[in-house]
Amino acid sequence: MRAHVQEIVLDCADPAALVRFWAGLLGGTPVDRSGDWSYVDPPEFVRIAFQRVPEGKTVKNRVHLDLAVADPDAAAVEAVGSGAARVGDVVTDEQGSFQVMRDPEGNEFCFVTG
Repeated sequence: MRAHVQEIVLDCADPAALVRFWAGLLGGTPVDRSGDWSYVDPPEFVRIAFQRVPEGKTVKNRVHLDLAVADPDAAAVEAVGSGAARVGDVVTDEQGSFQVMRDPEGNEFCFVTG
């Protein structure tokens, strides 16, 4: 059997707020299916959905998104203005550069080049 990714689902406290943050990063129109479920269909990417759960985030994500950008520092500045937070500084090595970030609910993601 071979499967394909239909959507990526993030557990969260406020689906409506988080979908708007991610739609701002990736493009697409936020959709609130209910108070407990929102999603966005970014251009050229799989749907990202946000599901309300009662428990808060307590540990580092085991999976995160790497978002390709021309300039990780500039992307981080813009994302911080939308509610994200930087984790450390931009790291550069022979493969390129990356900046670890957290969305408004603490979910990790990276801006990357290379």
